[in-house]
Amino acid sequence: MPKKSSCLTFGAKTYYRPIEATIRWCGLLRFELHILKALGQRALPEVREFPRWPLLRLNAERIFDALTHGELPCGKAGLVQASQRPSLDDPDLTVRHVDLKVWMSHYYPSERPSFLFDDIERALHPAVSLDALNVLLADREATKVQLAELSQLHAVLQAQHEALVKDHARHVVEGGDGREASLRSESTYLNIIGGLLTLLLGKSPSGTAYSSFRNMDAVVSALLAHHEGRPGLSERTLWSKLAQARRHLEASR
Repeated sequence: MPKKSSCLTFGAKTYYRPIEATIRWCGLLRFELHILKALGQRALPEVREFPRWPLLRLNAERIFDALTHGELPCGKAGLVQASQRPSLDDPDLTVRHVDLKVWMSHYYPSERPSFLFDDIERALHPAVSLDALNVLLADREATKVQLAELSQLHAVLQAQHEALVKDHARHVVEGGDGREASLRSESTYLNIIGGLLTLLLGKSPSGTAYSSFRNMDAVVSALLAHHEGRPGLSERTLWSKLAQARRHLEASR
């Protein structure tokens, strides 16, 4: 048997008399017959009439206050007529479910009674709007793209580093000048880093950016986020080496 939604379980209807909406707002649906019998024809309970349920009077007053000031549309038997508002003491006075939900979302955003809001709506924090949630999701996807680009860059640099290490070792074995080989390796390494950095921060002839990185700060931040704690990948070292690579590449032109 399928599980009922929270709205149906807690007495959702198309429209309500004000006291019926109040009873549901307070979560007292199982005591509805008892409360209605005690009230009779009265629309509002007395201040100390139901000491077990102090919110019953308060929430009823809130609804009638909204009706009095035109914040909450009302009608008779579920029909709202803009040209003729019923009297607030009319026993057939009703408020529609949809209007009540809009009013409560606006004036009492922290209130999420089960007869108006489903489980998902109640789980969402009232301060988190759908637009804000979409912005957060877009930022998350952009960050994932940046990390993927950075991972590819790291793989390229790692391969080049390994190649340089092997080249250096070969020069040492062949009897070459170790210092000269080391300088050549460092120069090559700096050229590669500077070239990759130029691509990351550069644009095509048509003006399209090659990557989502806009400046050195974004590159350094992404490297730290992706490889925090690795030897040599401190913020200070990254700024120093990347700047050195750019200067070296520009000087060798």
